[in-house]
Amino acid sequence: MRRTKLSALARSITLFASVAAPCLAQAADLLPPLPPEPLPPPVEIGGGWYLRGDVGVGATSVGAISTTVLKGSLPDGYRYDQKAIESQFFAGGGVGYQFGAYFHGDITAEYRGGGKLTFQDSYGADCRSDGCRGVNAYQANLASVVVMANGYIDLGTWYGVTPFVGGGVGTAFHDFSGFNDRGFGNATGGYGFAKDKHSNTLAWAAMAGLAYSVTPNLKLELGYRYLNLGDVRSGVVNCINQDCGGAVYKVKEVTSHDVRIGMRWLLGGIVAPAVAEYQPEPAPLVRKY
Repeated sequence: MRRTKLSALARSITLFASVAAPCLAQAADLLPPLPPEPLPPPVEIGGGWYLRGDVGVGATSVGAISTTVLKGSLPDGYRYDQKAIESQFFAGGGVGYQFGAYFHGDITAEYRGGGKLTFQDSYGADCRSDGCRGVNAYQANLASVVVMANGYIDLGTWYGVTPFVGGGVGTAFHDFSGFNDRGFGNATGGYGFAKDKHSNTLAWAAMAGLAYSVTPNLKLELGYRYLNLGDVRSGVVNCINQDCGGAVYKVKEVTSHDVRIGMRWLLGGIVAPAVAEYQPEPAPLVRKY
């Protein structure tokens, strides 16, 4: 009797296994495929480096002008009557780095031209008759190459617009060319000229402006800059019709109020390695009997 029960239990287990095995195999076929392996981390190139370019115009001015003669002394009643310099145009570029969200700095070089300088001096007694005073009218051209290290503080961004303030310091390389003077009044017929003079001086600047993000990597800037270019000197003036004592002229405090339009192109970006697009395996075909 007991053996009969064991035989019946064994037959029941065998029957259950034969029925359940195909169902388990079919259920295994219906399980979703394993997820793909995680992508490798993205690679950043360029970091915070950027390139910049600027163009603009500056309302240039000069301070005092002084005269030094190598022989003798200045004539009685000598004075400066007027001085002026034309606006300068400039163009330049540079490379810089964005240090986080609120500070960036760059090194720039620019060429400045178009600064025609004119001034006038006179000497002798003051009187109303012609020929009482000698008058000299001078003109020269000033061009400069300015190399500067600059730093800027970004004041936050609203709707893609970032106000900023900054400052810079560097060197101005001056070319003071075409210097000549002509005499009038008591100095009628006088003419002098000086050889071109090359010099370099300390330059510094203070800046403010707005930057607009055209794309994540391109910013356009509209800015104002106060630029101090230091002093410039002429060469020794040689007079053709008379001995003028070997005069040298110093133009002090050449400054400019600049309006600049520029761009900054950020070199940084994220480059992800190419991977095959994941395609899930098709579901198994299920037959119904």
